[in-house]
Amino acid sequence: MSLEPRVERFLKLLAASNPPNTLDTTVAERRAGLAELMKFSGPALPLERVEDTSIPGRAAAIPVRIYSPSAADRLPGLLYFHGGGMVAGSLETHDAVARALARAGECRVISVGYRLAPEHRFPAALDDAIAALRHVRAYPQDFGVDSRLGIAGDSAGGTLAAATCHMMAHQGERPLALQLLLCPILDYSRSTPSKREFASGYLVDQATLDHDLVHYLPAGADPADPRISPLLAEDLHGLPRTFIHTAECDPLRDEGARYAERLEAAGTPTSYVCHAGMIHLFYGLAGVIPYARTAMTTIGAEIRAALT
Repeated sequence: MSLEPRVERFLKLLAASNPPNTLDTTVAERRAGLAELMKFSGPALPLERVEDTSIPGRAAAIPVRIYSPSAADRLPGLLYFHGGGMVAGSLETHDAVARALARAGECRVISVGYRLAPEHRFPAALDDAIAALRHVRAYPQDFGVDSRLGIAGDSAGGTLAAATCHMMAHQGERPLALQLLLCPILDYSRSTPSKREFASGYLVDQATLDHDLVHYLPAGADPADPRISPLLAEDLHGLPRTFIHTAECDPLRDEGARYAERLEAAGTPTSYVCHAGMIHLFYGLAGVIPYARTAMTTIGAEIRAALT
C-alpha cells in the first residue's frame, strides 16, 4: 500500500506548512482551513447555468445552489450534501465538486447549504437534508428536475445522504434512483484498522474527526445512533442502487467498505470502488491530484447509468 506520487508530494507540502493540531483549533479556524484546502480544487468547470435560491426549512430557509449542465427544461436531479465534518464547508467551498458531478453525470445538481454545528447541533443538519429532499420531490418543476432523482454526499455529507436515504426508505416513501457516497463518514462510534493506520498525516486525521464530533453532537447524544452512524442501522433493506467510493489511504475507508458489504447482503444493487493510492477528499482536489478527473469520469458514468 503506497501513496500515488502526486498525492505524496501534496501531503509533504501540507506537512511543511506545520499545520496546528486540529484539537487545538477553533471552529472558525477549522472552517477557514477547509476553505483554504478547497482552493486546490482547480479551475471551475463551465456549466450552462448556476443559480442560487432557497427552500423552506424547519427553522429557517435553506440555501441551495442549482447546477445545470445544459439548457434543457427538465433533467435528472441529484441532491448533493457537501463535506466538512458537520462544522465546516459550504456551497462555496464545494462548488467545484458540485460542478464536476453535474457535468460528468449530465444531471441537475442541487447543492444544499445545511446548517452547521456548533451553532446548530445534531439533528439540525439532518432535518435540513430531509426537508430539502421532500421539497424537491414535491416541487420538481421549480428545480428543472424530472422524475429521476438521486442523492449524493461526500465525507460528512455522505453521512447525511445515507441517513436521509435510510430514514425515507423506512418511512415508506418512494425510493430514490440512486445513492452516491464519496469517502463517507458512516460510523462515528468505533475505531477500525484504517482509522488506526491513517490516524495522522493523511489529510483527515483522528484529531479532526474527534474535534468535529465534539461540536456536532449535543450532550447525551449517542454516536451509535444510526442517524449519526448510518452503518449501524439494523435494517438496510429497501435502499436504492448505491455507489460507494473510498480512498485506499483514508481513515474512513473501512466503514465505507463495510457499508457496501451490508447493502449487498440486504439485496441492494451496490458498486464499491476503493481508489488505490488516494486520500480523503481526493475527488475534490483536482488542482493538485489529476487522478480526481479520472475518478469523476467513472462517477459520472455511474450517475448517468442510474438516472437514465
